[in-house]
Amino acid sequence: MTTVRTRFAPSPTGFIHLGNIRSALYPWAFARATGGIFVLRIEDTDVERSSQAAVDVIIEGMKWLGLDHDEGPFYQMQRMDRYKEVLAGMVSAGQVYPCYMSMAELDALRERQMANKEKPRYDGTWRPEDGKVLPPVPEGVKPVLRFKNPQGGVVAWEDKVKGLIEIKNDELDDLVIARPDGTPTYNFCVVVDDLDMAITHVVRGDDHVNNTPRQINIFRALGKEPPVYAHLPTVLNEQGEKMSKRNGAKPVTAYAEEGYLPDAMVNYLARLGWSHGDDEIFSRAQFLEWFNLDHLGRSAAQFDEAKLRWVNAQHLKAMDDAALADLVAVQLGKKGIVADDRLPRICGLFKDRCDTTVALADWAAAFYADVHPAESELAQHVTDAIRPALATLGEKLAGCAWDKASISAAIKETTTAHGIKMPQLAMPVRVLVMGTAQTPSLDAVLELQNQQTVLNRLQKS
Repeated sequence: MTTVRTRFAPSPTGFIHLGNIRSALYPWAFARATGGIFVLRIEDTDVERSSQAAVDVIIEGMKWLGLDHDEGPFYQMQRMDRYKEVLAGMVSAGQVYPCYMSMAELDALRERQMANKEKPRYDGTWRPEDGKVLPPVPEGVKPVLRFKNPQGGVVAWEDKVKGLIEIKNDELDDLVIARPDGTPTYNFCVVVDDLDMAITHVVRGDDHVNNTPRQINIFRALGKEPPVYAHLPTVLNEQGEKMSKRNGAKPVTAYAEEGYLPDAMVNYLARLGWSHGDDEIFSRAQFLEWFNLDHLGRSAAQFDEAKLRWVNAQHLKAMDDAALADLVAVQLGKKGIVADDRLPRICGLFKDRCDTTVALADWAAAFYADVHPAESELAQHVTDAIRPALATLGEKLAGCAWDKASISAAIKETTTAHGIKMPQLAMPVRVLVMGTAQTPSLDAVLELQNQQTVLNRLQKS
């Protein structure tokens, strides 16, 4: 049985966003689900627009999401000698021919065709045929090389997303596969790469559908069968436009900064175009167990940040407290705070209220740094009427053992002594100790706070 070999082949011409990275997730998942090989290839032939910074974001983003590659990264610019070698073979086999048509002539041809309501395409002027007399070769003009596309018949493939696609060969003109300086073009390089890397399944965005029939014909000219294709529908942004940097899409790495979990991102991205019944929340292991190319969606998926936050919150709640504390410690470090061994328990207490590790770090900060309650909260909750009860509580907490049961008893004794209800005391204590009136159970929060810190903050009433 043939080993599955998939690839992700981004162009480093802009920072990779969630719409792009989904085109890495599915081939990675298919390789992992089938015990196959996942290859990373950087298609950097657009020298003017490609940048090392964009390559770094691709690699960093994939590493953060845990989309590990088995081979690569391979860079197309480093493979030019190989492309030229294959090209030379095609020239000698008569599959490629020089075309001397200038840009001005091409433009004039297109204008005539459009005026006649014809599809603008190269007309084969320089294509050698039996008995055909070619125009005289103009002096001092370097030709492009064109591929002799088959004439007549159709090129067809069974797309794993779109079903059967058939294109008439007569709709495809003879593709330029090398520029006047001899540099090979994109569609040709992709075929050579996929052949050399023995790619069995190409999973990519449906903006490549138009390239596929041309690539299939080049594969067959080289005596090889093409891989299986799956063309994924576009990811739309929240405004319903194609997700792109121009339309405000963020680099993938920004989500790491904002406190999202890699497994939650994988879960969310997986559902942007694939489904397993009605399952919304699943682990990475479940995803890989379930994933195949048969349940990829046919319609465009729309990004929804609120849904992403909800998915992240579910993963946050399910995460082991110690592992979560490691991530929150990193966020606290950005605030200049060094955490201690209380942090896993703090995370366990507050994680149900949070949708990112940044939000969790904001809660945790109250245990390690000064709090600054809003004046409106102080005015509403810390009133003259409650100050005597706060003083009593401070006295009782000063002399009690620092555990949940003892703290709870001190709170109850205080409410009984002053004839007040629990919320009347709890709200001002929360505002003073945590900076906000809404927290989990008061005794659990106070137990995790340093005893002297609690007493100092209560005295500020």
